[in-house]
Amino acid sequence: MITAREFRNGVTFEFNEMIFSVIEFQHVKPGKGSAFVRAKLKNILSGGTIERTFNPEEKFQEAFIERRQMQYLYNDSDLYYFMDSQNFEQIPVSKKILNENFKFVKENMECKVSSYKDKVFEIEPPLFVELIITSTEPAIRGDTATNVTKPAILETGTEIRVPLFINEGEKIKIDTRTGEYIERA
Repeated sequence: MITAREFRNGVTFEFNEMIFSVIEFQHVKPGKGSAFVRAKLKNILSGGTIERTFNPEEKFQEAFIERRQMQYLYNDSDLYYFMDSQNFEQIPVSKKILNENFKFVKENMECKVSSYKDKVFEIEPPLFVELIITSTEPAIRGDTATNVTKPAILETGTEIRVPLFINEGEKIKIDTRTGEYIERA
């Protein structure tokens, strides 16, 4: 059990039959009246946020989130399969759970899988990935303007913008949080 007085950023707990994570908290001691805790909470399963005040003595059941590295294997229509490298257990994950940045993940890449009571709610791809460009326009000799980009298709089928000097068949490093080109690999 955890009390509202013990709230810290990242603490997860059960409240109203849902799982919340503390994003921000503030202990308030007004000059008149009793103290309270003001908190901004994120619903782990739905992703929504709420702001709420609590009595510091309110008790909640602490929720333990399991985070483990798993290897992305393949997808079969709307199901994506991941394997635990320790015990070789395979789990299917619905396409609805995947973030926008999952489009940079290819087969056999390691991802961080977060679950609560064996229910997966988040897949985090690696922060940086190295992918090969399968299609882009060739660079034109003498075209040396700075910060000019062109479209390129990656081996995962995703289109990003790359500098003019990048050619088809080259391996590049991409930041999956922003989807931007970082450097040649």
